[in-house]
Amino acid sequence: MESTATILNIKKADQSRINQVDFNNLAFGKNYSDHMMYCDYVNGEWQTPQIVPYGPMEFAPSVKVFHYGQAVFEGMKAFKDDNGLVNLFRPEKNFERINKSSLRLAIPEFPEEYFMEGLKKLIQLDYDWVKPGQGNSLYIRPFVIATEEGVAAAPSDSYRFMIITCPSQAYYNKPVRVLFAEKYSRSANGGVGYAKAAGNYGAQFYPTNLARQKGYDQIIWTDANEHKFLEEAGTMNIFFRIGDKLLTAPTSDRILDGVTRKSIIQLAQDLGIEIEVAPVEVERIKEAARKGELKEIFGTGTAATVAKVIAFEHGGDEFSLPEMNENEYSSLLKKTLQDIQYNRIEDKHNWLVPVER
Repeated sequence: MESTATILNIKKADQSRINQVDFNNLAFGKNYSDHMMYCDYVNGEWQTPQIVPYGPMEFAPSVKVFHYGQAVFEGMKAFKDDNGLVNLFRPEKNFERINKSSLRLAIPEFPEEYFMEGLKKLIQLDYDWVKPGQGNSLYIRPFVIATEEGVAAAPSDSYRFMIITCPSQAYYNKPVRVLFAEKYSRSANGGVGYAKAAGNYGAQFYPTNLARQKGYDQIIWTDANEHKFLEEAGTMNIFFRIGDKLLTAPTSDRILDGVTRKSIIQLAQDLGIEIEVAPVEVERIKEAARKGELKEIFGTGTAATVAKVIAFEHGGDEFSLPEMNENEYSSLLKKTLQDIQYNRIEDKHNWLVPVER
């Protein structure tokens, strides 16, 4: 492998695949850029990170990720501004969270210098895969899996940390209809709901399929004890607007501490929008809807950014959200966030991390 002056080893792809991709018709997560990073944990320490051409890897059928689910991941994005400069958006928060997730699943934490150096170098190599323009971005997926061979029910003693990237466009192109959960739960007290554990998402697929059979796009999960409090949606944190006040549930060991969620809360405060971070009761939202006081529901997440909800159902009662012709918080907050991400307005909070070509 070609050695660099950095802490990485790099092997470049012989030829780019970029001309094989139709960037005007991207299915989310289906086209991957030319390179990927991986780093193995063996003998009690992380080895030298490697950047290699994107492609298959071989694992034995007995590696522990297949049997005990030791796997966590992140989702983040890079954006290209009108001057051709690529910026990462708050990458330090994703780094912090993947290590928090790892700790909960008994996975060794990854070194920050390996993460940041590998991430930046990977994007430098695939700079042309980051397309400019509204809605375009490079989706970045860091993840780590258990790689020890053995079916004994114990933590692995070896792991592989990886970063892959794919060009993306807007994830949700239309408003969504949601079902408030009454039976199934996403997480419980003392569980792994706050971690981006792979199993959290796999366990959601079946109840979400049931919701889709009823004509809904997503589930808004409720607390596992009594199903009285609204917590988060399938792939998003969730916000409710009653009158001129925004409500969102506090983070806990059941709720993911979303980077987009943090950013939306900060931007709402910057814009003078009153925001209440407290448990959100199902009945409070239904009563507000009955009285015409519920103005908006929207989800926030890396892939979706901000996704509007136009209707919800609970207990056989269905409610439609009013059309907001002006002063719509979801549109204002989405535009403000994206203007920062695409470097169109001042980044007052220093969220952008530039990546030089």
